Amino acid sequence: MKVKIVNQSHHVLPRYQTLMSAGMDICAYLPEPVELKPLERKLIPTGLFIALPKGYEAQMRPRSGLAIKHGITVLNTPGTIDADYRGEIGVILINLSDKPFVINDGERISQMIITSHEQVEWEPEESLDETGRGAGGFGHTGV
Repeated sequence: MKVKIVNQSHHVLPRYQTLMSAGMDICAYLPEPVELKPLERKLIPTGLFIALPKGYEAQMRPRSGLAIKHGITVLNTPGTIDADYRGEIGVILINLSDKPFVINDGERISQMIITSHEQVEWEPEESLDETGRGAGGFGHTGV
C-alpha cells in the first residue's frame, strides 16, 4: 500500500526494521532536547504529515525498549490518526519512572502501525442473543 507523506524533519522516513515488523519507528523532531520529569507528559513533534486512504488508521504505540528501560510510554495508547487528519503527527509521551528522562532530536520515541478498520451502522434492538459468557467481564473467568 502506498501512503503520501510529507517529512518536514531532517530524519529518514519511518521504516520497518525487519521484514516481518508490524510497526515503523517514529523519531522525535526537536529543536532542542526535551526533559520529561517523573509523571510528566508532553506532546513530542515528529515533523511528519500523512494522508491515509479511507478505511485506514495509523496507531501510535510505545516502544518496548523505552518502556522497560526508562518507563517512557505513549499516554493515549494506541493514539489514533484518522484518514482525514492532515496535521503534524505528535506523540504524547509520559515518564512513569522516578527519574527524569531526556528526549533528543532523532530519538525513536514510538512505533506506528497502519491498519484497516470498519465503521458500524447501529441496529437498535430491545435485547441481545444469549451467550455462554453473558454479561461476565472484568476478570470473571479468573480464580
